[in-house]
Amino acid sequence: MRSRKVFSAMMAGAGLAGLTLMAPLTGAAAQEGKAGGTLKLLANAAAGTIDPHINYTLQYFQINYILYDGLVTFRKTGDKTGFEVVADLAESLPKPDDGGKKYVFTLRKGIKFSDGSDLTTADVVASFQRMFKISGPTTGTLYNGIVGADKCLKTPATCTLEGGVVADEAAGTVTFNLVAPDPDFLQKISIPHAAILPAEAPLKDTGTVPIAGTGPYMIASYDPNSLLKMVRNPHFKEWSKEAQPAGYPDGIDYGFGLNDEAAVTAVENGQADWMFDPPPADRLAELGTKYAKQVSVHPLTAMWYAPMNTNLAPFNDIRVRQAVNYAIDRAAVVKLFGGSNLAQPSCQILPPDFPSYAPYCPFTANPGEKWSAPDLEKAKALVAASGTAGQEVTIITEDTEVSKSIGIYLQDVLNGLGYKTSVKPISQNIQFTYIQNTNNKVQISVSQWFQDYPKPSNFLQVLFSCASFNPGSDASVNISGFCDKAIDQKMVEAQTATIADPAKGAELWTAVDKAVTDAAPVAVLFTPKRIDLISPRLKNFVFSPQFYWIMSQSWVE
Repeated sequence: MRSRKVFSAMMAGAGLAGLTLMAPLTGAAAQEGKAGGTLKLLANAAAGTIDPHINYTLQYFQINYILYDGLVTFRKTGDKTGFEVVADLAESLPKPDDGGKKYVFTLRKGIKFSDGSDLTTADVVASFQRMFKISGPTTGTLYNGIVGADKCLKTPATCTLEGGVVADEAAGTVTFNLVAPDPDFLQKISIPHAAILPAEAPLKDTGTVPIAGTGPYMIASYDPNSLLKMVRNPHFKEWSKEAQPAGYPDGIDYGFGLNDEAAVTAVENGQADWMFDPPPADRLAELGTKYAKQVSVHPLTAMWYAPMNTNLAPFNDIRVRQAVNYAIDRAAVVKLFGGSNLAQPSCQILPPDFPSYAPYCPFTANPGEKWSAPDLEKAKALVAASGTAGQEVTIITEDTEVSKSIGIYLQDVLNGLGYKTSVKPISQNIQFTYIQNTNNKVQISVSQWFQDYPKPSNFLQVLFSCASFNPGSDASVNISGFCDKAIDQKMVEAQTATIADPAKGAELWTAVDKAVTDAAPVAVLFTPKRIDLISPRLKNFVFSPQFYWIMSQSWVE
């Protein structure tokens, strides 16, 4: 999850009008292939640190799923079962005990790290301690329910999680004790931030230095300016095809620095096999016709949004935040992203087809289930009532084409409401951490969120709870600094109800979605789709709703 970095271009939707969504593939792989060869991947830029406990981008989450393992993971399939949790380093999924506050995992035997060392229960304990000691970006939101986490968050360097994560080396078990029942606990420890690393892993962000993992691949070298090279883990032996199937390629080379135009040509011609960044607008027509068999489009459980700092003027006034929501022409923003083939307008937090989603849009000319048109009259009246017109506002965007274009559009909206607005694009490698840190006094920004796990808490609790706001930290994913104690309590009630009565819990999460949307800490813009262009030599492209492309299950001819 996660504002996992994603890229787009200003696209003409008509270029892909003839394409249809790729049908899902079932099973860990739709067909059996041949091992060997090297997959060649391209991206405009690297995504920063390769430390799996730190990196919070889509770009590297994709590769971390084949480099590392957790106690549990999501099923590696190309259909909706890809959202299901399965046992990974653990022998089986434990049943919660002590009223849902206790989970006992038994480790599989015989698993080794890529450095040849044996996996032990001590590695599990040390890995969870390490997440807190290095102030991982999700410790305060996903893992703060573990006993002892409160002390670890206050003094990370001395974190022990005493009583929270307990190993029994003789029995080969690790017990997790929670402060309160958490129906999403298994999902939360299925993402790469809960990867199990050797106990000796450095207690700092390792940056460009790889850490040993248990997956089918390992990082041989990493230069953020040119190449991330992955090779087979010589100590890997498949223990569960649904959790971590053996890979087909002998190697995976991830190259950086080629522009979009050159990357498209390279993939079309088979000189590269896939590009992380979607193709530019001037290539869509040819992709939709001549290369249609090499392109697929997939809907995503995600959102593009504009967080507004609820603790800084003018957005500390709810009337101003609501005014921005009323004034935005979401159809115009969708056009900037690529048109209706690649996105759909939205003004609520939860995305379509997500648990607890119920269509809701209060910020439109005709409030109801869907966005229809902006209401400028209402927006201007709210700004006039706030008395904030004339104030200066700076919008922080990524230095990518689409992020800048959306920022410029929002500049026009805010100027139209009477503010003196400027746009400040900064490097896509640092923008996400920059807009989180309150020391940078960011008023409004353009960002994206992609689900870490398929539960409403991952959008609502992670992004908008008081616990996820950490002033002065680069790991404060509640970018708006939104903290409403009443809504926080509703979130707790929703989580608690979900355990005893899932249907009731789902209803309460729907109510939380509406409450957060009404408070307008952000302006949700649209829900995106993803374009994947692959080379003619790449076979068995398996797209998971959780992992996106499962790289290890493709091969090259």
